[in-house]
Amino acid sequence: MDVRGVLTEAFGRVTELYDGIADGLDDDALAYRPGGTGNPIGWLLWHLARVQDDHVAALADQPQVWEQWQERFGLPNGTDDIGYGHTSEQVDAVRITDPELLTGYHREVTLATARYLQTVDERELEREVDQSWDPPVTAGVRLISILGDCLQHLGQAAYVKGLLGSRTS
Repeated sequence: MDVRGVLTEAFGRVTELYDGIADGLDDDALAYRPGGTGNPIGWLLWHLARVQDDHVAALADQPQVWEQWQERFGLPNGTDDIGYGHTSEQVDAVRITDPELLTGYHREVTLATARYLQTVDERELEREVDQSWDPPVTAGVRLISILGDCLQHLGQAAYVKGLLGSRTS
């Protein structure tokens, strides 16, 4: 398997996990904040899709999928808001009521990611994309960072979903 195949498989797994977590959630489950302050599943899934969308769009030098989806979500968040550094109040303001909206958005992000991955070769992986770090961040390092972020937030969302299951049992 070449690098494109590995990356495509990895991002495909993210989509499978994402869809599995979103499946069967209602408005209350999407908004539930563990301990009253933890990040809710709706916000976690929105945030990880936003990060993937933002970062892959920058790598591919393409518009973000969010530009076509922001209005559907009914959120005022522009393309510069990916949820990073949100206060508790800002987390509350990202009120997601429809898991299908989340999965639809993430599927579009996944398609944009797949299109970009078809262009990835060794030269692209070595391309410096962020000079503000020492050493500078390459496209390859950024892709691994995106995957790590996605998996971390999927784990958090799965944990919260598990807490919800134990509350209703």
